[in-house]
Order: sequence, then C-alpha cells, then structure tokens
Amino acid sequence: MSARSGRRRRPARTVTAVALWASAVLLSGCGSAGTGQQTSAKGGVPLVEAGRLTVCTHLPDPPFQVEKDGEVVGFDVDLIDLVADELGVEQSVVDVPFETIRSAAALNAGQCDLAAAGFTITEERRKNMSFSRPYYDADQAVLTDKGAGVSSLADLRGRAVGSMTATTGEDYLRGKGLDPQSFVSTDAQLNALRTGQVDAVVQDLPVVQEWLRDSANSEFGIALRIETGEQFGFALRKDGTEKLLKVVDATLQRARSDGTYDRLYEKWFGRAPEGATS
Repeated sequence: MSARSGRRRRPARTVTAVALWASAVLLSGCGSAGTGQQTSAKGGVPLVEAGRLTVCTHLPDPPFQVEKDGEVVGFDVDLIDLVADELGVEQSVVDVPFETIRSAAALNAGQCDLAAAGFTITEERRKNMSFSRPYYDADQAVLTDKGAGVSSLADLRGRAVGSMTATTGEDYLRGKGLDPQSFVSTDAQLNALRTGQVDAVVQDLPVVQEWLRDSANSEFGIALRIETGEQFGFALRKDGTEKLLKVVDATLQRARSDGTYDRLYEKWFGRAPEGATS
C-alpha cells in the first residue's frame, strides 16, 4: 500500500492484453494524445481517464515496481501515489512491453498519462517524450556465478551475456563491442542466468541488489559495477502534458524537502539515500 494514502490499486493487466489493446488504439486512432482526454483533476490537469492517474510500467522491475498479492507496489509506485494525491485522483497501473515505453508509443496512444519504469533519461529519448526532474541516480551491474573470474567488461568477451531489450544496459554493452542476448523482462533475464543459458547478465544495480536478497540466488554475485551516471525520470508525452509535468516536478521537489523521499527510499532500498540529512 501507499505510504500516504493506504489505497488499494487495481491489479496490473497482463502484457499480452495491454499490447493487443494498444494495437487496436493505434489502428483506430482512438484514445490518442489529442482525443478523449477529460479535465478531471485539480488545476485543470487533463487525464486519459477521469478520476485516475494512469501509469504505464513494465513488470517486474524491483524495487521500483513489482506485483505482490495482486497489487503493484514499489518505490516508483509510492512516489506516483504522492502525485495522485496532489491531483485528488487514484493511481492506476498498467503493464506494457518496455519497448512501447522507450519509443513513447504507449504515451502517444493515450494508453497512460505517464510512464514510471525505472526509466533512464537520455537525450535520444527526449526527442520523443518529456521527462520529470530526475528522482534516482543509477548504475549498471554485472551479475555472474561467484568465482566466475569476471572483473572487467573484457572478461565478458566470449561469454554469453544477457540484457533486457531496448534498455540502456543493452545499449552500453553493444557500445563496448559486445553482442548480448536480449530478454523481454527481468524475470526472463534472471531465469536465463539460473538455467545456464547465459553466463552473466547486465541490469540496473538496484534490480540486481534486489535479486540478491533472495536466497535462491545465493550462488550469484555482483562481479562488476558499471558507473554510467544514469538518472531515472518519469516520462510524459511531449505535447499537452505541461500542467501534469509541473505537478509531478513540484511533488518530487516537495518530497525531497519534507523528508518523504528519504523515508520512501529507505523503505525500498534498506538505507538512506546519499546526502540524506536524517
């Protein structure tokens, strides 16, 4: 449940159902950014569905978004709950393929008001969408069997390495001359490592750290931390979302100032953020 509201969220739809629905929207031209919106929130903020702040994500992405007991919870979810509270609406989470978030297709189809998916801000992505102020500093990590002898990216050459499709981690590996195997979800990526399909995986450091909390993954360890200097942000359509973006940014700023951000960070990461004063 949310740290503030305690409200229950609707269980996330399946990837297949949402993907098919999105295809229908794109083909029919309905529900696009320019049609069907209702001004239903405080301050005249237009939303794709009255009374709801609809959020696209790609599950699972612990500890940012994960489904537990039929409810989507996580650090991103709690932060967006603060935005929903400010607007006087409920948060509704939908699960979509990550590629439709990266390309802004889900946003442009009117599938959601914003995307929250542990999503890195890049200049290339800014061409297709707007971003909130950064809310999380992230690095990448290489996860392998303990004792695999990997201490640099050069040690990955000649080994099977798994990445998640359309992510900055995958782009990073290819930029270093590696040819990773692509997986559509973090679950598929981790399962490939467990079953020996790949020798190592590259994923966001906090996701890897969350995996290692599970005793079932005790045979693995972080072989390499890659300091990429990435920052996560919430993504919105480029046009017609200025009012919502202002609310999101103001809410994030207030959460930083009043200590709410630090409390939520410690709740989901087990430690206070760097630079926290309390």
